[in-house]
Amino acid sequence: MEETISLREIVDTLKKRIVMIVLITLLAVGASGAVSYLMLTPIYQASTQILVSQQASGAASSALQAVGFDVDSKYIETYNVILKSPYILDEVINELNLPASHRQLNGQLNVTQEGQSQVVTIQVQDPSPQLAVDIANTTAAVFQREISNLLRVDNVVVLAEAELLENPAPVSPNPGLNMAIAFVVGLMTAVGLAFLLEYLDQTLRTEEDIEQYLGLPVIGAVAQMDENDGPANSRSKRLGREGNDEKSAS
Repeated sequence: MEETISLREIVDTLKKRIVMIVLITLLAVGASGAVSYLMLTPIYQASTQILVSQQASGAASSALQAVGFDVDSKYIETYNVILKSPYILDEVINELNLPASHRQLNGQLNVTQEGQSQVVTIQVQDPSPQLAVDIANTTAAVFQREISNLLRVDNVVVLAEAELLENPAPVSPNPGLNMAIAFVVGLMTAVGLAFLLEYLDQTLRTEEDIEQYLGLPVIGAVAQMDENDGPANSRSKRLGREGNDEKSAS
């Protein structure tokens, strides 16, 4: 026989395990908050923008135009690669005396083009807000200086340098988001565990359980008796009444 579960049974199961559900959810949120605030290192972000002029100059531009390339787009794509190349990053490391390799610094950099414009944004993430600013500005300055040696062009301008704010806010971790995710995951886990425990619990507690799971009609039931209604207590009450009757008769 196919088993079905009603909405009332779902509500009863949730009410029965409500304490466990609340505790597991609070534990998940608390653990997420503790990890976010106490264990994860805050990461700060700084960004600077450079402008690639609409028309490159020099022999490199003529060569690209001769083979039919879109000069602006090809230069920007090339610049994005050069910006994260060891040639540029090693110079940045040397100027700032960074205890890192160009591979590690590459992982901290993110170079993106702003839409279809000639503006390129350099983003740097680092546990130190001051160092993030220094790396972003130095990367832009080194690139502006070295690009003329690489491509024989001079069409890069720094639009906006990275600045250190008075109260910089980390971009990660995000404790609020982490705790919200932990709340949802913890609640779903707790509810799932509640239904699993209810499914594994095969105890028959009511007449309805016997009829539902065993398919047998209930023809009798033993009522629950109070301790004061036991045989010994009934006998003592009866003897007490008889003694009182004898005293009254005498």
